Amino acid sequence: MSTQNPSPSVKSIEWGKMEVEGLASGKDMKLWPGGGRKWDWKETGTSHNPGIQVADVEELIDRGASVVVLSRGMKLVLKTCPETLEYLERRGIRYEIEETNEAVRIYNELARRGVAVGGLFHSTC
Repeated sequence: MSTQNPSPSVKSIEWGKMEVEGLASGKDMKLWPGGGRKWDWKETGTSHNPGIQVADVEELIDRGASVVVLSRGMKLVLKTCPETLEYLERRGIRYEIEETNEAVRIYNELARRGVAVGGLFHSTC
């Protein structure tokens, strides 16, 4: 469950802005073992409802995440599609779904322990 490529730590998060170790800051971020990038919802047609889609998490799994942390936004507006949870369960990927600040806390703790963790973080509503 540990990884040769550590997942980057989230240095700070506030409304509309995330700072991640080794990456440019962004509003929404996709993180995985060894890296990450800004999360552009337009790439997959993601919206608050129905929420995080399979296409949003595939990149994390493809890049080696064995655990995935999904944020719900600061005001718990972002949902996760049932198909996304089924996809993760079928692949034996453990997941956590939490308010963004709690999601960051869980993600950072897993990364600090060397777990191959990936995450999708929404820093506003």
